[in-house]
Amino acid sequence: MSRLGRLLLLLIVAAALVGVVCVGVIFVATGGNPVDGVQTALIRLRLAGREDDLNAAAGSNPDPVRFTVASGDSPRAIAGNLLAASLITDADLFVDYLRANDLDTELEAGTYFIRQTQTISEIALALTDSRNSVINFTIIEGWRIEEVADAIDRNPLFGFTGADFLRVVGAGVQFDPAFVSQVGMPVGASLEGFLFPNTYQLPPDITAFGLRDLLTEEFLRQVGSSAFVRAAQQNRTLFEVVTLASIVQREAIHREEDPQIAGVYLNRLNIGMKLDADPTVQYPLGGAGNWWRQITQADYQGVISPYNTYRVTGLPPGPIANPGLSAINGVLNPTPSDYFFFQADCSGSGYHNFSETYEEHLSKSC
Repeated sequence: MSRLGRLLLLLIVAAALVGVVCVGVIFVATGGNPVDGVQTALIRLRLAGREDDLNAAAGSNPDPVRFTVASGDSPRAIAGNLLAASLITDADLFVDYLRANDLDTELEAGTYFIRQTQTISEIALALTDSRNSVINFTIIEGWRIEEVADAIDRNPLFGFTGADFLRVVGAGVQFDPAFVSQVGMPVGASLEGFLFPNTYQLPPDITAFGLRDLLTEEFLRQVGSSAFVRAAQQNRTLFEVVTLASIVQREAIHREEDPQIAGVYLNRLNIGMKLDADPTVQYPLGGAGNWWRQITQADYQGVISPYNTYRVTGLPPGPIANPGLSAINGVLNPTPSDYFFFQADCSGSGYHNFSETYEEHLSKSC
């Protein structure tokens, strides 16, 4: 072979070796799929000129929107659903961003709470972990079950309505027999009084049944086993204790007065005296938008209801609200006294004056 031929052969071999090395580098760099690697590189190049679009939000509404990624949803389907929900403005851009950042295989099925004010990158990252999605929900002490339902309707994150919730906690619904027996709940009673007031962090897929069970479980956890012992010592069921506690909850403004007000009511019950509790008149009068309306003098005898303790002796048929732990403990551990009367003091402080006799009670009237 001539010298020129040998040189040409060496050049061919060298070129082949360089080609093999380059192919190997491309193979490794693209994870064994050079076609995908090239496509990803092209997508990244395309995104380089769209930084402003990637950092722009779809809108200015900061309220979270309930958004669900179903098992098996493709990135393209998810992008379409986000677009339909007005959470993004460009489905193709969203899919490109996922692909360019290797997030297209990281999307996780679940329920999320997404805001219009989030950017594409923020939404994409959020959809990779559904564990961060929770519903913050607060039940205020003294709310009745309808107020809990109203709060559900005001929260856009729930997957059910307040009416759905009322259907599983209302009168006549069958509840867990063990719970019914444990608290001494009469047949046909609602769960009024047992939806424990607290602030909860709820899973996004919670149902009306799930919320009901969580609230009653929290009630049992909070009151503890000692509550049943104390109730039995008073010859009462826990249902009766909670019934009276719900009245105390609505009467007292300052929680330190709970045991003293409970003691007055227990003194009345012990001698067969009517409770004469204003909240029991308000309860049957309550309606949407005004669950605790101001009562008039005529209402004391004019409201015909088994809950009106100005007309009916003893406890009403059941709780009138959901009391907090302080009011419940106030009934279980009342302040001993000879008081049978109390009324708000004249200073407007929210505290009460207590009296042993009706005459003394009248003398303290404002």
